Amino acid sequence: MYNKVTGWGNQQLKRFWNSNSGQWVWLTEKPVPLASLNRSLWRGAVPSVNFYILLFLSGVIATLGLLANSAATIIGAMIVAPLMGPIIAIAFAMVAGNRRLLKRASLTLLTGIALTIITSIVICQGVGLTALNSEVMGRVRPTLIDLGVALAAGAAGAYAKSRRSIADTLPGVAIAVALVPPLSVVGLGLSLGSKSVSGGAFLLFITNLIGIIFSGGIVFLWQRYGSLKRAKKGLALSVAMLVVLGLPLGFSLQNLLVKEQVRRSVERLIRRETITFSTSDISAVEVQQQGNSLLVHLEVAAPLGSITGKQVSLVREFIEKELKRPIQLKVRVIPINEFESPARET
Repeated sequence: MYNKVTGWGNQQLKRFWNSNSGQWVWLTEKPVPLASLNRSLWRGAVPSVNFYILLFLSGVIATLGLLANSAATIIGAMIVAPLMGPIIAIAFAMVAGNRRLLKRASLTLLTGIALTIITSIVICQGVGLTALNSEVMGRVRPTLIDLGVALAAGAAGAYAKSRRSIADTLPGVAIAVALVPPLSVVGLGLSLGSKSVSGGAFLLFITNLIGIIFSGGIVFLWQRYGSLKRAKKGLALSVAMLVVLGLPLGFSLQNLLVKEQVRRSVERLIRRETITFSTSDISAVEVQQQGNSLLVHLEVAAPLGSITGKQVSLVREFIEKELKRPIQLKVRVIPINEFESPARET
């Protein structure tokens, strides 16, 4: 009886598999031939007029989007940017031992980087805006999280290049890992004379670049487009650079986690354990590290005159006592005016 049931189950499973076999072709799709991939990567790595025109326009869009603090505009610049082409080509050339492609792609990449930064500087000088908004500041403090995104994006880009059926996913990869926006922030920082802004943004770009090249090379090696013998020097250099980058990125991530933990502690203390702000509408809590002390910014909506300077000082002393750290507290009160119109008696 058991054998009959098992046999019937196997037959039904085979029938189901055979009837749906056409829908599972993607599971066994073979990589594109080496010659086809090589031609495709060469086309993407050529320093052509079209490449520089697209990159220039992408730089213009990204810079204006940063100045306007518009995330949607910046995403548009990521889609237009053709920088992913030469970077993926470098990853392939590294494992395939193709020195000609490596030189060509490197030249295209370096000139593209210079063009993007110069474009940003010219636009910033022409527009004259100097405000460092959230879109700009979000690209000057890279962490290990950004490296993880770059590694995943590089693997996705290389794999998409090796499969015809999923080549359309490359624009999504370009959105996932930002290449042109950090370079535009570098130009903005140079225009303002801010070394911290330009340096942090360039660190983000280098993080993305090395992450994409390393993981892309691993994927191409996995797909047997190259050999470990040819790739070992390039991979060793990539690993060394990842280790070097990992130190500041890890330190930045640790600072970010500590800052968020402190911010939550401060917010909890203010909301739950102070009489002054327990009934107020706290719209924003920001914490900045200044040496051993903390600078806390509060934005509160409250009736005019309900919060005094003495109350703020008492709250600051209370937070200092709880956290055992010097605190500088700045409170911005948004006044609320209440009007009441009584009902008419009938």
